[in-house]
Amino acid sequence: MELQTLLYFCGLQVLVVILNLCPSVAVTEKQSEEKHKATSPFTIKNQALPWDNIRLPQAVKPLHYDLLIHPNLTSLDFTGFVQIQLEVLQETSAIILHSKDLHISKAELVESGRTHPLQVLELPSNQQVALLSSDVIVKGRQCAVSLTFAANLSETFHGFYKSTYRTRNGDVRVLASTQFEPTSARSAFPCFDEPAFKANFSIRIRREARHVALSNMPRTVELPDGILEDHFDTSVKMSTYLVAFLVSDFVSISKTSLHGVKISVYTEPEKISQAEFALDAAVKLLDFYEDYFDIPYPLPKQAEDQTSEFIPSPSLPTDLAAIPDFQVGAMENWGLTTYRESALLFDPTKSSASEKLGITMIIAHELAHQWFGNLVTMQWWNDLWLNEGFAKFMEFVSVSVTHPELQVEDIFLDKCFSAMEVDALSSSHPVSTHVENPTQIEEMFDDVSYEKGACVLNMLQDFLSADAFKNGIVRYLRRYSYKNTVTSDLWNSLTNVSLCERISLHGDRVIRYSWHNLMADDKLDVQGMMDTWTLQEGFPLISVEVKGREVRLSQERYLKSAESSKTSGFLWHIPLTYMTSKSSTVHRFLLTTKTDVLYLPGEVDWIKFNVDMNGYYIVHYEAGGWDTLTDLLQRNHMALSSNDRASLISSIFQLVSIGEVPLDKALDLSLYLSKERHIMPVMQGFSELVPLYKLMEKRDMEDLEKQMKGYIVNLFRDLIDLQSWTNDGSVSERRLRSYLLLFACVRGYQPCVDKATALFVKWKKSNGTMSLPSDVSLAVYFVGARSPEGWDFLFETYRHSLYTSLKFQIKAALTSSPLTEKLRWIMEQSLEGDVVKTQDLPSVLVSVSKNPKGYKHAWDFLRANWDRLVKKFELGSQTIANIVTEVTGSYSTKEMLEEVRSFFSSKLEGTGMELRCVQQALENIEENIRWTDKNLPLLKAWLDRQGSLQRE
Repeated sequence: MELQTLLYFCGLQVLVVILNLCPSVAVTEKQSEEKHKATSPFTIKNQALPWDNIRLPQAVKPLHYDLLIHPNLTSLDFTGFVQIQLEVLQETSAIILHSKDLHISKAELVESGRTHPLQVLELPSNQQVALLSSDVIVKGRQCAVSLTFAANLSETFHGFYKSTYRTRNGDVRVLASTQFEPTSARSAFPCFDEPAFKANFSIRIRREARHVALSNMPRTVELPDGILEDHFDTSVKMSTYLVAFLVSDFVSISKTSLHGVKISVYTEPEKISQAEFALDAAVKLLDFYEDYFDIPYPLPKQAEDQTSEFIPSPSLPTDLAAIPDFQVGAMENWGLTTYRESALLFDPTKSSASEKLGITMIIAHELAHQWFGNLVTMQWWNDLWLNEGFAKFMEFVSVSVTHPELQVEDIFLDKCFSAMEVDALSSSHPVSTHVENPTQIEEMFDDVSYEKGACVLNMLQDFLSADAFKNGIVRYLRRYSYKNTVTSDLWNSLTNVSLCERISLHGDRVIRYSWHNLMADDKLDVQGMMDTWTLQEGFPLISVEVKGREVRLSQERYLKSAESSKTSGFLWHIPLTYMTSKSSTVHRFLLTTKTDVLYLPGEVDWIKFNVDMNGYYIVHYEAGGWDTLTDLLQRNHMALSSNDRASLISSIFQLVSIGEVPLDKALDLSLYLSKERHIMPVMQGFSELVPLYKLMEKRDMEDLEKQMKGYIVNLFRDLIDLQSWTNDGSVSERRLRSYLLLFACVRGYQPCVDKATALFVKWKKSNGTMSLPSDVSLAVYFVGARSPEGWDFLFETYRHSLYTSLKFQIKAALTSSPLTEKLRWIMEQSLEGDVVKTQDLPSVLVSVSKNPKGYKHAWDFLRANWDRLVKKFELGSQTIANIVTEVTGSYSTKEMLEEVRSFFSSKLEGTGMELRCVQQALENIEENIRWTDKNLPLLKAWLDRQGSLQRE
């Protein structure tokens, strides 16, 4: 899961503090500092450090944690005790482990029945402590360290942190929840906080009777004096980042899966009615995964002989909890998955089709992690994609079976397009890349690890066949259960797969696959092929030139940067696919060299490579190839699949960016969209055309901007007019309707504005009680938020609503308003976090930055509050990365380039860090400058010609 961790500063500036042994107490931050000084009467200076590496040594390894946590939800702090059983692998007198912002008041070594005090040496720059023994700890023995500690509940969204919610009556309730991935378990208890240090955990939590406690495992015991202590069963071996606990007043609903697993969803008491859909989805998805992987959930026990046979453990529950304050989407803690409320709660009368799809996908992602990530875990964060790429990929595999009505196949392509946007920059990184410190680890939680990882896996599955791929990954899971892996372990599990001819059904098309330059009994070097996709950044551009039967192929790196030198030295093994005008057979060709030639059986009218865009590459059709395909789309666009049409739209505009195709040729192709009705190519058309006028909005080019907006409205006018203001139709039709009507209202298309205005007046007159069709309500709220009275009414509705979906839609409308004072006010409110939660500040800020009336205010707000944003959301986190790249994303002037560069240089100066998101932001602005300088005159000329043709 994409989670944020603690700010890390490079360099080894070590504060050395030796602690006296004293009782454990709960203290405030200031008191903790004073207590820390009071119990540290002397400091050893100039002492040689026992360890100076950001990674932990291998002298000992943890076997078992016995952890007691006692949070106080009134004083907002917690105390704890942990005893860690260790195996000594190397003779040592210092045990190094992680600790961050914890006040360790007592440390002891337990060995052979005797207890010895340990000195505690703090290494804050590494977020480590060294436990120093007066005697050498001998190799081969087992011992234990016992630590008593205390800390404040975190005010951020990671570690063991405070969350609050407001009841219908206005009362504020406090809870405490955890978010440890990737490196924040160390903020809740001293531990070996690296994924390879797997261990068993026995967790106890003390709480008041009015609260409930949840953790990875179940069980409850009551203690005297009105305090309850929950003893949770010992877990299987797992990494520290998967440990979780929650203390709250939540309630739950439960069901049992077909395989006998009890599944529960926990929410605030007044929101439990919104949990039914998530519960049903989780039951279906968990059953699917147990059948697909042929490995039982939740915690299978491998047989003693280490064979591939698995013995199911007794039926254990799994819990899903909706946390009121949560930075990202969800977290896969083993047995206790946690979610942002908007990622779990659904109301059939207020939630849209898009929200239903999104909730299902997120649950599918987290439950897939119970196998990919939890049962088998990457050795180190450089291979994060083994967790996240697989979970993203399995979302689509699972939901397509469990919820076919959601038409999940219509959104996979968008994930690949998103990954390519990042991967086309010189600041991109390989799927598997070197990382060391927490900030670098945080930066791995991006579109390359998630979306590119999933797209590369999809390409491999398409190449090998679904059955062969499935057999390989099941072999991988069985072979490495409870262990840690590197990428080559996956490829080895997929090696020795034989090719075979196969037939598959794509919609109403029966497609036969055949290999052009491989034999059916050839053994594939999977690692040799896939290393080219995971060990180098970027993706290939395939150039195709057809001369009679001869098809000439060449590959190079696609790169938007002006530095052409960065495209050399790249070579991929590319499983090409293609179809022609003569046959629906999908032909395959493995391109392993810079250039090659394939021969067709006969001449063809057209050829289309990357069928359904199952491959992670784009194609340039030279020598009139684009003209032929544009003509085909105009004459008979249904000759190609919707994915093929969407990929052509994407590819030709990407080729404009690097100067391979002139802009007018891409715009000529877009004209066919007036006849398009399928969601994927329509949405891709918007994705390519809308950013063009967004560039103009920030350049004050009102006339050209108006022309471009008018072209897009006219292009889709017929499709917009076909839309009803209802929830009728398939999920894809409903999702498309939501976008089209919102776009039409935003662009001031009068029939839509009139309809939305009438609905808003009726809804407001009913005091918000009238039921609006959920798929069109955002368009209605958008129109209403344009006036001060409408904005205020919407905000009051937002304040008092308990429906997550309604609040999400209203917030989006409020931040799209042209009322600049309101925009500034809602950003400030989000920062304070009272009514608009601070977890929503990133989306508020980004939304305001997309608003032509608000983008300057968003940039000013980011600069004025940068330090507070970083403190709350963590430097290196995907949240900060999204803020930086999105707020600056449409700038296209040299003045703004220099302003952005200067600001971030001043903020990062002296930290020793270069944030990838800042590099991406600067690259994007440079690309925007190049694009606009070259193409704006061409765009104006083309739009003028279209205007003349329409007037004739």
